Amino acid sequence: MDLIAAEDRLNVLFIAVDDLRPNLACYGASDLKTPHIDRLAGRGTLFKRAYCQIASCGPSRASLLTGRRPDTTTVFDNRRRFRAALPDVVTLPQHFKNNGYDTRSFGKVFHGIFSGEVNEDPDSWSAPAWRPKGIQYRTQEGILALHQRYPEQFPDSRDLAEETQGKRRFKGLAVEAPDVGDSDLMDGRTADKAIQVMRQIKEKPFFLAVGFVKPHAPYVAPKKYFDLYDPDSFTFPTVNQLPEGAPDQSSNNDSQELRGYAGIARSGPIPGKQARWVTHGYNACVSYVDVQIGRLMDELDTLGLSNNTVIVMWGDHGYHLGHNGLWCKNTNFETATRVPLIVSDPRAKGKGESSDALVELVDIYPTLADLCTLPVSKDLHGKSFSPLLDHPDLSWEKAAFSQTPRPYQRPNEAMGRSIRTDRYRFVEWTGTEIAKPLYELYDYESDSPEKINLAKHAEYQQVVDELKKSLHSHWTWK
Repeated sequence: MDLIAAEDRLNVLFIAVDDLRPNLACYGASDLKTPHIDRLAGRGTLFKRAYCQIASCGPSRASLLTGRRPDTTTVFDNRRRFRAALPDVVTLPQHFKNNGYDTRSFGKVFHGIFSGEVNEDPDSWSAPAWRPKGIQYRTQEGILALHQRYPEQFPDSRDLAEETQGKRRFKGLAVEAPDVGDSDLMDGRTADKAIQVMRQIKEKPFFLAVGFVKPHAPYVAPKKYFDLYDPDSFTFPTVNQLPEGAPDQSSNNDSQELRGYAGIARSGPIPGKQARWVTHGYNACVSYVDVQIGRLMDELDTLGLSNNTVIVMWGDHGYHLGHNGLWCKNTNFETATRVPLIVSDPRAKGKGESSDALVELVDIYPTLADLCTLPVSKDLHGKSFSPLLDHPDLSWEKAAFSQTPRPYQRPNEAMGRSIRTDRYRFVEWTGTEIAKPLYELYDYESDSPEKINLAKHAEYQQVVDELKKSLHSHWTWK
């Protein structure tokens, strides 16, 4: 493939959103206020059935940004670094950097936003990755909760310095609605900085990665975004327990990620009032991030860059808000593995259309390289879906693949590998702690697709056998 002149190259605006599920207005969720993401969908291609490779922040990002699946990166938790297994791998932004692009990172792109958890890759960027001050809580109630829960770190309940809050993710209140401006919180600051640098490097080809940390818990956003919603109007999932016959491994350890926050039940079902509180906070955070995405798009327009910039917006995994009786992520269920994905190429013919094609986050690396006329390595595990931007209805891949370890720090003990086809999801659990394989099967053409595990139902045995064969034949990336 011949490279094109620098002045003719497409820029890339690469927008990552933490814990965002495809419950957006442009995806048919009429109760969500996301006008700017909807605007992006109107000028791009919306993928209705995009899937992450693993429903966990750091592992999903490592997979996407290296173009390799988790069994190859060996990243199954938020601590391990992909270069431990792949020291010479060329990441997606590094590939653009090696081909003459100015590559920049703002906010959470690889893993981590707080100083104690940052897992960055300096080789990927033309300048050091930038992160905002990691302040979490702004109200007196939020500060008092930190003081009560962490008296050694926060001995004074009246004020907390940004530097102190920014050391790690402290679990105070689950939800907070401070009456502050967008730039008083992290994602507003991230947008500010990205816009500032966009203005500085507008004359050369750039790969600008902007990672928003919300709607990740704690669900903290300016009060005006909470005011967009009436929590009494929220509807909750009808399938609100684990599927009948599902193995214990299908659960994400009883939603412990959420239960660690103040004000949340430590065990048992999350009560209705708490569920509304959390959902209200999550939705407010989505709308907060939506506005920041709109600011980035507006700046591209102002700088005259929209006609030569590819925009890709993706969520690193889905999210349970009571679905299957669970909260947060780290499962193989549809709600955790399905992600929002919108790609806008100013040259594409499919602007404003949507695609039902099965695509994966691991496909983004080859797709962006393809769109920007860069070499596409044969070592990548994904496949460029650039043809779908012109022809969204094109016949495409027959399956998407995801996986989840139990526990995620020790993946050899139990690993659930799943295949998602047009109609079914099939999961196989194996590992040192599992005497013989365990199976799950869900039929998404049934009335309650994840209410019953169908793997042992006689009428589905042929389906099980076929999907097991497909899963084994495709699971060859290690």
